[in-house]
Order: sequence, then C-alpha cells, then structure tokens
Amino acid sequence: MIESGQPRLRRSNGYGYGRLVRLSPVILTLVIGSLAYATPPEMAFSRLLPAAPALAAAMWPVLPTVLLGTVCLLLMIGLSLVFPDLGTWWTCAGIIAVTVAAAYGSHVRLQRERTLFQVRLVADAAQQVVLRPLPRRFRNVEIESLYLAAAAEARIGGDFYEVVDTPYGVRLLIGDVRGKGLPAVGAAAAIVNAFREAAHSEASMADVARKLDASCARHNAAHPPEAPMERFATALLVEIPHRGSRFTIVNCGHPPPLIHGLTDVRVLEPSVPSPLLSLAELLGDQYRADAFDFAPGELLLLYTDGIAETRARDGEFFPLTAWMRRQPPTPPRDLLTALHHDLLRHSRGRLDDDIAALAVRLRPP
Repeated sequence: MIESGQPRLRRSNGYGYGRLVRLSPVILTLVIGSLAYATPPEMAFSRLLPAAPALAAAMWPVLPTVLLGTVCLLLMIGLSLVFPDLGTWWTCAGIIAVTVAAAYGSHVRLQRERTLFQVRLVADAAQQVVLRPLPRRFRNVEIESLYLAAAAEARIGGDFYEVVDTPYGVRLLIGDVRGKGLPAVGAAAAIVNAFREAAHSEASMADVARKLDASCARHNAAHPPEAPMERFATALLVEIPHRGSRFTIVNCGHPPPLIHGLTDVRVLEPSVPSPLLSLAELLGDQYRADAFDFAPGELLLLYTDGIAETRARDGEFFPLTAWMRRQPPTPPRDLLTALHHDLLRHSRGRLDDDIAALAVRLRPP
C-alpha cells in the first residue's frame, strides 16, 4: 500500500534544515550577545535577549528552555560588567519573566503534542479497520492500493476501498462518502464492514450493492447528518471471476474506471447509472451490473474523484485519462507510484480532497 497522511513534496535537505531550526534559539542568543558586545551601548542589542527563551518554548522541552533563559541571564550580567549603563536590572527582569512564561508555554505545548499523539494512534486503529493493508495478490489477480489524505496530519478520510476473495471471484469495492471528519469515517466503516460480509453471502453484485445501501442508510439513521441528504456515498463494485476474461461492475454514481490495454486506454462507462448508496429509498434500488473484457496483462485502475479533481495552481484538473495513455505497460505498484508522484507535482503538494486508488492486473492462469 502506498500511503501518505500528509501529502507534501519532500525536500532533500529536510533533515539539515530541521536541525538548523531546532538550534535557532542558540544561534539567536549568540548573535544578540555578539552584537551587544561589538556595538555601542546606546544601540542596546542586549534588550533582545528575552527573545531567545521565547523562541525556544516553541520547539524545546521545559528544562532546556529554562537553561537557555539562565544562560541569557548570565550573559546579560556579564555584559553589564563591560557596559555599566545597559539598564541591566530591567533587562534581567524581562529575561526572568519571559523564561518563566516560556517554560509554561513549553509545558502546555508538550501536553498538546502528547494528546495529538494519542489521537494519531486512534486514527491508525481506525485506518486498520477501514483501510486495512491488502495482499498484493489474490490467486491470479495482482492488486496495489494508494491512499492520500488531503488534511495535514490526517491518516484517514471519507474515501474507502476493500478487496475480498470469495467463491464467486475476487470482489473489489472503492468509494467516497460525502462529508468530512469522523462522521464520514463512520459511514465509510459501515459500508466497508457490510461489503466484507455481503461479498461472501450474495451471489449477485447488485444484491451486494443493496446490502451496502441498507447499511449506509442504517448508519445515517443512527447518526443523523446535520443537513438533509448530506451523507451519501458513491461506490464502485467489481467482480473478477477466478476463470474467464470478463468481469462485472456495478457503478453507484462513481467515476468510471480505466483499463490500460495493449493498444489504448478504455473508459468503462456504465450502461445505466445505479443509485448512490443511502439514496435507494428515494431513487429506487435498481442496481445494474455491466460486463467488460479484461485480458491478462491489462491494467485496471479504480479511483475516487479526488484524483480527477486535483487542481494545479491555474485551476487545471489533473488529466487522468491522458496521463494513463502516456504510461508504459507496468506492474500495479509502479503505476500507482508514478500516479502518486505526478499528482503531488501537479498540485504542488497541496491536495483539496482525499484520494484513493486500486490498480489491478490479471495474470495468465
């Protein structure tokens, strides 16, 4: 699985830059002390010394912050021996006051970081439920997954996917819950859990879709959305038989998948769109399956709308179909690695929506 909770372009000198930032309070202390010693007393650079412990509070623990404040205090006393008219006691009082406040601020920041760490652990546990790691191969089907959360520090959003091996064939699900935050995650979990059960018990993919709709509707009834019809989901269900070269798709308002064939890229549009999940009561439950050819060696790409709607700075959408046509025959993992890289490059590392994708290749029996 190719995953990123904070989709930003990497910098080759990131480690060295981060180390320089952490040392910036020490550098600031040395610069202020040097200027205070080398310039006339009237310029009073020594009055800037309280800024060093204040800066340290943003990145250091409590004890190093207090120690730096003590160093600044001693440095100010030393400068007063060279320049008696610096206003030493006022500056020393300022250093002490700022150091005490900085130590408290550092303590509060560390507490919040610990809380954030616990939240990240809970998010990781939720991810294992909704987006558990997938085996790379189900019998003669190779699969690779990609997930990118748009929000910084997020590990999971409203996009979801799942793959299960059943007596009817390998069945895949990918979808997107409208909405953000924990309500969307809860709806996604309800849909995925229903799919894991229905994929084994229902012979028809249309019946699987009805089970997912019922599960999503029950979840919305138990956890009502803030606005009417706010929480629904698009979904794409795929069944690849263990034998044969045709597979079926039920498209519930989801972006159509693409097949990278031997000569061209095909867009698999549904003959009749099926209703979105949680809206069958309003639109009817006429879920229809379409059959398509899928030859060994071809690559099937399932994706959420966050990929096609990724924008550049000038507002241009990511040209997914044209991008797919430019790709050489490649394994699923290599395709998604290239897609991951080009999406971040197209958007300059800023994604407006969560992104999920599955790349599937059928191997010869």
